Amino acid sequence: MRLTKDRTWSQQQLAVKLRVEGATRQGLLNWERRRLLIDSAKTAVAAALCWWIALRFGLHDGYWGAISAIIVLQSNFGATISASRDRILGTIIGAAFGFAFSLFGALPWNFILAALCAFILCGLLGLRNSSRLAGVTIAIVMLVHSTGSHWLLALHRVGEVFLGIIVAIAVSTLVFPDRARLRLRDGLAQEFLVLNAFFEGILQGFRGLPAANLAELREDTLAMLRSNNSFLEASRNEPSGGPGWREGLGMLAQFGRTIFDVLVALELAVRESHEDRYAQQLEPELGHLVADVQSGFQYLAKCIHGWRFHIPPPNLNLEEDVAQLEDRMAQVRHTSSNFSQAEILRAYALQLHLKQIARLLRSSRVETSRAIGEAQLNES
Repeated sequence: MRLTKDRTWSQQQLAVKLRVEGATRQGLLNWERRRLLIDSAKTAVAAALCWWIALRFGLHDGYWGAISAIIVLQSNFGATISASRDRILGTIIGAAFGFAFSLFGALPWNFILAALCAFILCGLLGLRNSSRLAGVTIAIVMLVHSTGSHWLLALHRVGEVFLGIIVAIAVSTLVFPDRARLRLRDGLAQEFLVLNAFFEGILQGFRGLPAANLAELREDTLAMLRSNNSFLEASRNEPSGGPGWREGLGMLAQFGRTIFDVLVALELAVRESHEDRYAQQLEPELGHLVADVQSGFQYLAKCIHGWRFHIPPPNLNLEEDVAQLEDRMAQVRHTSSNFSQAEILRAYALQLHLKQIARLLRSSRVETSRAIGEAQLNES
């Protein structure tokens, strides 16, 4: 497929685009390195603070608090809350079963029964991430030799874990705080740019030879979706941050996953289509829609980054592009007998998927604007 001349990148523009993308990747890499240093420093501070507090209060096994702080302190506040919840529930369940089963039976049967019951309970309660922590606590309470009683050892373990969790949450909140919802917002903006790159790679195969890095683009997009899904789960443990933040982020994440599924279907639909001649009759309308879909991805990423969705993109009307392409397909329908059925089916599949992507992009902006309560929404 050949796009109209005024809608294609010139060699100079393409070189500028690649330089900008390279600079963006380098900036992201530098940011991740800084985040790694900050997270390492926060973890070290939390562990040292736990150990110092334990010594001040005469807790001889205060290192368990430091271990808990190291385990639960994550890269953002929401993930820290989630990990803290899993650890404290696992510790309480493990301490309770460890003490209860230490009152009867003999090792190793009472230990085996305690671990089995704890795992079953965690499974029934949907606490899969807490089950291992419960098992660790049971092992400590029942197998570690101590001069005190089992109930005192269980109580100390719960107290030390509480100490580690409190310190970890305090450090996560006060020292270089990082919110999952903000990371998710930036990740979603980048996600739609990555979806656009995947879209361009797919359409390159329809225009000529398939993109050499198409598989890599697909994997990068899938990795971005998974990363943002993790941020979405963590953000649910944080304060909303304002009207509609949680709803808007969840909606955009869902739209991103849906668009990815459509792109995968589009990739299959246009496979081995670079020699098709039927689609050439759909120019320039087909090229206009493709180029405007690319602009739509970029504009939506800009909206997410600024968290403003009510302003429609200037000089861009995807619904009008879709209508013009449908009219063009009706005009050339009488020529179908001159082409193979496979070519015609691929062209119609391409048109269907492009229409779906265009409407998903528009809906992403409009529905998110409604979710966050923006006024004066223009429906164009």
